[in-house]
Amino acid sequence: MEDFLSDGVGISYLDFEPLTADRHEPIVLIHGFASTHAVNWLFTQWVKTLTEDGRRVVLFDNRGHGRSEKLYDPAAYSYDAMAGDVARLMDHLSIERADIMGYSMGARIATYFALANPKRTRSLLLGGVGVSLIERDAMAPGMAEAMEIERIEDIDDPGLKIFRGFAESTRSDLRALAACARGCGRGLDPAALSKITAPTLVCVGTRDDVAGDPHPLAPLIPNVRIVDIPGRDHNRAVGDRIYKQAVLEFLAARP
Repeated sequence: MEDFLSDGVGISYLDFEPLTADRHEPIVLIHGFASTHAVNWLFTQWVKTLTEDGRRVVLFDNRGHGRSEKLYDPAAYSYDAMAGDVARLMDHLSIERADIMGYSMGARIATYFALANPKRTRSLLLGGVGVSLIERDAMAPGMAEAMEIERIEDIDDPGLKIFRGFAESTRSDLRALAACARGCGRGLDPAALSKITAPTLVCVGTRDDVAGDPHPLAPLIPNVRIVDIPGRDHNRAVGDRIYKQAVLEFLAARP
């Protein structure tokens, strides 16, 4: 991986050239909470799928995650700050405009980026986030405490226990994740979604209790397409072939 400084924060990234020369359009991939660029996008074959489709693929570790710098002040993890990392990475790579794709927390970051940078957003692709995008609490209550507790066995909530186990499996810095959970815990104002100008795709598993139902977003986002991923929960939807096919079709059809 390569590194650059985003407003003083070290961010690690990868930049993949397309495997065919017919498009060469850049797409930036933003991973979810407690995940990494590799877990979200490499291991699930997303990079292979997109580069074979002729796209330049940029992916990185969010601040506090993976190989990027760990910060312990919740204020460092506002969605505005993390969306700023995306913009500065694009600047660093001399990318003026790109498709912006995020999963779960990464979808929230992508949305903030699209709102702040409409001219740089060719399209917006959101996965693993539904009505939770506009709920008051973006993070499940108790998420920070679940990252801080000494033993996973002492977590009572099954959902929080799954996230803690996932964080341990990705060898995450739990203290940094606790700060992230506290810093990016607020949902988005529903009225803000009407200001999204880019064509938007929302893909959510039908068993995804973390994301919530995506269909209430339909009247809020202009030019949006919503795709249900049958039988998939929050974790299993990420690499699903229906999800991938929906993304490829959407990218081929958008202006």
